[in-house]
Amino acid sequence: MTTQPYSHLIRLKQWADRGLYQVVEDNLDRLDAEERTIVIRILDHIHVVDRIFQHHLQGRPHSFAAPRSDVLPDIARLANDARSVDDWYVAYIDRLSAADVEAPVDFVYTNGNPMQMTRGEILLHVCLHGTYHRGNAGILFQKKGIAPNRDAVTDYLEAAA
Repeated sequence: MTTQPYSHLIRLKQWADRGLYQVVEDNLDRLDAEERTIVIRILDHIHVVDRIFQHHLQGRPHSFAAPRSDVLPDIARLANDARSVDDWYVAYIDRLSAADVEAPVDFVYTNGNPMQMTRGEILLHVCLHGTYHRGNAGILFQKKGIAPNRDAVTDYLEAAA
């Protein structure tokens, strides 16, 4: 086992998140009020889950009672915070050894249930969770005739080439 697959996935997530935030910045005003709220809520949910698992990986408690913010955040601040957390994940994976990736992490879900996952499983969850919800946001834009950002592994590899 190496850290390479996780490193690729985390970098893909960073790239895809930035692409989605660019689509949002360029087109949020083309959505109606309800659609804007839904998109921001989706982005907030992705970000909060990223932050919760960041804290689990750091072995630190977090202050979230649910996998979303209590108050819908400002989109500009949310975009900046999401970039920072994505950058943290990239730096984090670059510091891990293959053995670190397999190390278990004990934590408690926001619903109070205890859990244990390896660091690799957490990284995989963060990547897949973000992919799923970026697709949710993309559908809202597609319904308005707005092309969502490219999000697939093949798109990332092509862009990185």
